Amino acid sequence: MPKLPNPMPIATDDEVALDPADYARAEINASLKPKQKIGFLREMIRIRRFEQTSLKYYNQGVMGGFLHLYIGQEAVAVGTVSLLGKNDHVITAYRDHGHALAVGMGMNECMAELFGKATGCSRGKGGSMHFFAPDKNYWGGHGIVGGQTPLGLGLAYGLKYKGLKGCALCFMGDGAVNQGAYHESLNLAALWKLPVVYIIENNKYSMGTTLERSSAMRNCLAERADGYGIVWDIANGEDLYEVRAKTASAMRRAHDQSLPTVLEVDTYRYYGHSVADANAKKYRSPEEIERYKNHHDPIRLWKKRLIDEGVLTEADADAIDEAAKEEADTAAQFAIDSDTPAPETIFEDVYWEVDNKTEAGSTGKHFFSE
Repeated sequence: MPKLPNPMPIATDDEVALDPADYARAEINASLKPKQKIGFLREMIRIRRFEQTSLKYYNQGVMGGFLHLYIGQEAVAVGTVSLLGKNDHVITAYRDHGHALAVGMGMNECMAELFGKATGCSRGKGGSMHFFAPDKNYWGGHGIVGGQTPLGLGLAYGLKYKGLKGCALCFMGDGAVNQGAYHESLNLAALWKLPVVYIIENNKYSMGTTLERSSAMRNCLAERADGYGIVWDIANGEDLYEVRAKTASAMRRAHDQSLPTVLEVDTYRYYGHSVADANAKKYRSPEEIERYKNHHDPIRLWKKRLIDEGVLTEADADAIDEAAKEEADTAAQFAIDSDTPAPETIFEDVYWEVDNKTEAGSTGKHFFSE
């Protein structure tokens, strides 16, 4: 087997020189204020408490549909989304709660959506896999494996077409890299030089199948980008500093050169593929899960980092956690108290053009005249 070449660098010269174990000195991180660093911890804890609370009510049978938990991967969503600017967009797959909260969606609208209530972000009609917030450049939330990858490409195409300096962050799981739509998207991203960053959240298991049994590769999944001449790299999803540094470099490439990047982020999920995954502790050992919880937990590691830096105390962290727990409990009660969608709204929220009574909605003519 031929020796794998080094990953194509996506960092600046300053960042390439860094010790891989210390990305805190990268330009994008060195300028962070203590308030911002604590804010990252707060957002990660909010995501985890939201997920834990939703799991509690799902297990009680008052919440239906699917529930794909993001617990264990919080540093990926928070680290990447923290870099977004005015013309940057986010699209993801069905494990979308963490990204939704990270872009600024409220717990109330997200929890109500899980309960299928009219006050939900998709008016109770989308559920766990379909959180949306167009006002925040957040485009879901998609249940079809890999189906969001050409849509992320389309967002990038739209930015380039309009001459806007921005990029699309398109998230996916490790299983999605085997879908044809992903490879078709990489081909067009390279051909048309589109500002898209494909972020593979590699949590080791495609549903219930280990990476080694599901995906043919020499070294890593991102390496497949070589076949399309696309720059790629891998990042440690436990280290928020590293996630930010490597994502920032990819975004600069998109902003300044209108070029795509594939970034594989090594992470882990503590629970099953979804809550309905009855074999979550059979295709991996309980000892493996506990090892990640005890030694690789992104929240625990970031909290320790901030305490060591002298910007956080244990009491501060406890207060943040308590506030997040209270916020999640309040959101659950909001969802419980909310109304279900009225039967007559079943035909609404299918086509935006129809709901808003535009000419296109009534004639079917969107782009072309007779």
